[in-house]
Amino acid sequence: MTLWTAEEAAAATGGVAIGDWHVNGISIDTRSIAKGDLFVALKAARDGHDFVAQALEKGAGAALVSRRPEGVSEDAPLLLVEDVQTGLEALGRAGRARTDARVIAVTGSVGKTSTKEMLARMLSDQGRTHAAVASYNNHWGVPLTLARMPRDTEFAVIEIGMNHPGEISPLAKQARPHVAMVTTVAPVHLEAFDGIEGIAAEKAAIMDGLEPGGVAVLNADIAEAPILQAVAGRAAQDVQWFGTGQGPIAPSYRLVATTLRGDETEAEVTLPGGQGHRLQIQSLGAHFAMNALGALACLAALDLDLTKAVQSLSLWSPVTGRGARETVSLGAGQGEILLLDDSYNANPTSVAAALAVLAATPCEGRRIAYLGDMKELGPQEAALHAALADLPAMADLDAVHCIGPLMGALHAALPADKRGGHYASSADVLADLPGQIGAGDVVLAKGSLSMALAKVVDGIRELGHGEATS
Repeated sequence: MTLWTAEEAAAATGGVAIGDWHVNGISIDTRSIAKGDLFVALKAARDGHDFVAQALEKGAGAALVSRRPEGVSEDAPLLLVEDVQTGLEALGRAGRARTDARVIAVTGSVGKTSTKEMLARMLSDQGRTHAAVASYNNHWGVPLTLARMPRDTEFAVIEIGMNHPGEISPLAKQARPHVAMVTTVAPVHLEAFDGIEGIAAEKAAIMDGLEPGGVAVLNADIAEAPILQAVAGRAAQDVQWFGTGQGPIAPSYRLVATTLRGDETEAEVTLPGGQGHRLQIQSLGAHFAMNALGALACLAALDLDLTKAVQSLSLWSPVTGRGARETVSLGAGQGEILLLDDSYNANPTSVAAALAVLAATPCEGRRIAYLGDMKELGPQEAALHAALADLPAMADLDAVHCIGPLMGALHAALPADKRGGHYASSADVLADLPGQIGAGDVVLAKGSLSMALAKVVDGIRELGHGEATS
């Protein structure tokens, strides 16, 4: 199916189309570009214009550029605009405007991506659904997701993130959601804010983009709920709260009980009117149950079938780097390791949740954690790292290996019987892995993306033959 014709893309961006082309997708990376994609020459670490010729050689249908790149013929299929980022944003707005899709936008300090994936899984069984891939939630990820939206989309899920004040509102206004969800507010990116209240205000800005009659779905358990409530009062026609009932606002969607059993999470929830449901999630974690409850509230705001949604939810599992579980076989008769791959990101809240999952996972051997630095925490960074030693889950762990200078604070605070190695980088861990992990162990890898805990994950896989289990 054609996504954009040259004429449509030129009209959307105010650019000039060279050639009569059409494209079936959009890409920003020549390594994964597909034949017939529109290549967007964004400027990041490298200028995307340097890769246009390569993209066209690989079969790109056209390229979105601000100038004709060197080595590209005069008759090459191009869309010339004044600025590529601005052109992508215009294409995204046009993609959003031409569809009748009902849109859910999700933000939050923790759980954005997993909640987005839950929503996409549930919605896909109720209509044609489009969602952001990976964590495409920033200034280029949101417009890229919108520009990729097929015109016959019925439901869309847009993930919106931030690193600094003022980033969420313009992205929300591009997405124009019918439902806006805030998963939670936590001390993440503190170095860019005066305090957690500023983070809450920034997360609340997702409601700036709500369509008329829009619904806000908000976490009732967090101390900052009144900040979200104040914004919702002016921006949303309706507000639905989800939580355990232990916070400052009484939730209409209530998490009654959560049970971690085997490699699954079961949750009892009640919805407005007293209707009850039992949720089954193919991964351990009370945080998954909470986010699933908020996701159900989003579907209810769109008047969708919640019974069917609960059935769909039971088929969802986390993606790689976001809590995915793998069995690593050590060879015939030598046993297995259970690997918890949560290596994509880390902050105090998500690390606490991941350690709770590790502590609750059935284990024949030892429970071992590899933890990398949590970045962007500001002046409190050392104290926040050291405080992890006081988490209740630590009592059930056998060894905690620390990676990075900031994790030195945790290493020093750990009891001697749980203190593993302290390494400068993930690469430094690899040589020691065979002596640290054995059959029957459950191993967690968790850290900020820049700490490259994926190297530790790969090193553990190389101890045997990894088999994804969920």
